[in-house]
Amino acid sequence: MLLKILPNKISEQKISMVVDQLKNGGLIVFPTDTVYAFGGDLYQPRAIERLIKLSGKKRPDFSFICNDIAQAQEYTAGLDTPVFKEMKRLFPGPYTMIVNAAPQVARFFQTNKRTVGIRIPDNAIARAIAKALGHPIISTSLHDEDVILDYITDPREIEQRFHSQISVVIDGGVGGNMPSTVIDYTKDEPLLVREGAGTW
Repeated sequence: MLLKILPNKISEQKISMVVDQLKNGGLIVFPTDTVYAFGGDLYQPRAIERLIKLSGKKRPDFSFICNDIAQAQEYTAGLDTPVFKEMKRLFPGPYTMIVNAAPQVARFFQTNKRTVGIRIPDNAIARAIAKALGHPIISTSLHDEDVILDYITDPREIEQRFHSQISVVIDGGVGGNMPSTVIDYTKDEPLLVREGAGTW
């Protein structure tokens, strides 16, 4: 299903429809401030399994899409003051911050995962979904088979390609073609993992 949501005029009814799909284990495609992304409910093991399958990778790089810093902190293992200040400086924005994960994060993936990628995108639709859901959206970027294009930017094309695997594709306008900038804050000094849309 292709669902139009205007970022400057969020429909609570449509956001509620999206959240219902997530809570029932469905997957969505949603816009961020960088590229369109696959998303699922963090508390639905079936959704995590389906995301892994869709990604085509054994260990995809998942991010937690959060509404705000308070929501993000629930899934981190205590943020040092400098890291917390960086969160306040960079978010909302086109960054993924890798930080130490809270113990429950490993249980979601049934692994010994000790870090988590936190995103608070500068996109009202993504944040509204995370807020209404009550916890982060687990997410991975939506890649195109064309290595030149790299990311699919047209939500109508996304819906045509993935309609049998996705419950809802949110049309929030044409997406970007550059992913977030990823920075690892688990070491003594921040480490640039991937340079993307965010200035480093």
